[in-house]
Amino acid sequence: MSNYKLGTTCVQGGYTPGNGEPRQVPIIQSTTFKYDTSEDMGKLFDLEATGYFYTRLQNPTNDYVAAKIAELEGGTAAMLTSSGQSANFFALFNICQCGDHIVASSSIYGGTFNLISVTMAKMGITTTFVSPDASEEELSAAFQPNTKAMFGETIANPALTVLDIEKFAKVAHAHGVPLIVDNTFPTPINCRPFEWGADIVTHATTKYMDGHGAAVGGAIVDSGKFDWAAHADKFPGLCTPDESYHGITYVEKFGLAGAFITKCTAQLMRDFGAIQSPQNAFLLNLGLESLHVRMPKHVENGQAVAEFLNSHPKVAYVNYSGLPGDKYYELAQKYLPKGGCGVVSFGLKGGRDAASTFMKHLKLGAIETHVADARTCCLNPATSTHRQLTDEQLRDAGVPAELIRISLGIEDKEDLIADIAQALDAI
Repeated sequence: MSNYKLGTTCVQGGYTPGNGEPRQVPIIQSTTFKYDTSEDMGKLFDLEATGYFYTRLQNPTNDYVAAKIAELEGGTAAMLTSSGQSANFFALFNICQCGDHIVASSSIYGGTFNLISVTMAKMGITTTFVSPDASEEELSAAFQPNTKAMFGETIANPALTVLDIEKFAKVAHAHGVPLIVDNTFPTPINCRPFEWGADIVTHATTKYMDGHGAAVGGAIVDSGKFDWAAHADKFPGLCTPDESYHGITYVEKFGLAGAFITKCTAQLMRDFGAIQSPQNAFLLNLGLESLHVRMPKHVENGQAVAEFLNSHPKVAYVNYSGLPGDKYYELAQKYLPKGGCGVVSFGLKGGRDAASTFMKHLKLGAIETHVADARTCCLNPATSTHRQLTDEQLRDAGVPAELIRISLGIEDKEDLIADIAQALDAI
């Protein structure tokens, strides 16, 4: 499938049925798999043969869908996880351990920020957060001898900053570590980070990939390009024998194309069990089949709404990289020439009260914590997810009281603009 265009891969990638086999990806709803002999199963436990023995580690349905995502991103191997959070945790923890260090963009999803700064810190893994706008010199200054990875988001949620992937990759590689990029918002339809130097890509498949608010999930994709062996002292988990798997050295046995994902499956999925259910993987695949059709519509609606809001007298500011005046417009032209996503954030001149009134009068835009859905959804963090913070704390967190985040679905843009207009009129 690698020679086909993205639209074809969305529909037919990952799974090719044989003669008389199911045309749709089959749901293998089984926890276990039968073998004729103990020797046959033993080969699986020794990683000497491919196959399945327990769905906590791997499942055929999941692997079909993961293979499609790998093709879409241009990677060599992929795996599904139970959520985007688990995907980011696994991607980092696969190469980090107690005493190690991460450099991460400060402009990332709040849940990921907390995962890295609080939870992983309890595991002895520290992080230095850097501005996504930092110079190469400033980024380089954040590295330590024990730094094992650099992390960022292509389009940050909810700040909507655009990551300069080439710059971050250049600095990461100069220090002998991989760049891990969460590509949830653009999806590979609008940006493929591997083409700009990223080494590992993650997704919250819950968002645009699923696209219908039906199934929580995540994915990790390996580019197969980072040379772990060239930095063997930094990555002993990949470059020295794993005694929990009979002394296998992952890079030697599976090469650069398969070492990272194999280790992540054999160790982390084995021990943490954050597997995506086969049913959810099936639903994810249905979403992937229309991803190339939906993303242009999300972008069209996002652009139209951003332009409308940008000219409205009750709107103080609009964050959307497709607007010529946006801080990240030039970076978006480079990395996201087809557009970024359908998420727009904006501030109302009337502050907290105006935001509250606006939210109460929306009709099409549902009030949800979700984003990147076929249906438009909207959130005022000050009165929902961040309601425990004062107005000063909200400003410090980058989500001031007047901020609205709206995720434009695939409805008709005229209806969406009319709905937003009548809600603004109510202020």
